Amino acid sequence: MNFYYCCVWRSLISGQWRTALKPSPLNSAEKFDTSRAKEYGRQSRIALAGYDACQDLAACMLAASLGNTSSAKILVVGAGGTAQEIVAMAKLEPGWRFTAVDPSEPMLEAAKQQLEANKLLERTTMHLGQVEDLAADESYDAATLIGVLHHLDGDETKRQILRSIRAHLKPGAPLIVAGNQYAYASQPLLLAAWGQRWRQHGASADEVKVKLGKILQGADPPHSEAAVQKLLHDAGFGDATRFFSSLFWGAWLTCKVV
Repeated sequence: MNFYYCCVWRSLISGQWRTALKPSPLNSAEKFDTSRAKEYGRQSRIALAGYDACQDLAACMLAASLGNTSSAKILVVGAGGTAQEIVAMAKLEPGWRFTAVDPSEPMLEAAKQQLEANKLLERTTMHLGQVEDLAADESYDAATLIGVLHHLDGDETKRQILRSIRAHLKPGAPLIVAGNQYAYASQPLLLAAWGQRWRQHGASADEVKVKLGKILQGADPPHSEAAVQKLLHDAGFGDATRFFSSLFWGAWLTCKVV
């Protein structure tokens, strides 16, 4: 175990980072300002080892769940930033069309640029705002919620967005949910490995602490996979199948209970 790893581990065990990274009230739109939107693609791919693989597998899981269908309407919640889930799904299924929802204007603009670069704007409706703002009669064949839940404060807020998505899904429609789980300080080894991931990409020990602080401040992930399952059940979804895992990150497919 190298000296850097020992220092990170000891600081975690002693609780120093627990105090520094105590969650604060969240506003996802305010968190994702212009500066964060500009760096989101690179930062996400470092913070989540296997970022693109997760997005590709999410597309495969939805395609497998929907079966042989030449067309489908997909609701993409929290699409801002890379819009990679749309890029991956569109490549796999040329007949699918998308509604991209995000409350952050800079993040949605970043997504728009990515979609334009991939010639996907004509297949995508962009919506700045919340799922609740969509027309009540808008229904979708499937939905994704990737990288969102851990940015929402409290279980009721998490259930609310899941219920809002459910209200726009057809009976039995699949939903992909992906994001961080566990209270970060409860998993010191994973947290230290996360820091090593940044060091692997050239960050110094001090830079790692700053980056971890920026990532973790205010985040409120579900505390276990069982907690994720309960949130889904409470919102009217069935048992979820996990298809991807990377340190704190997990990705699941569930379906709307009729």
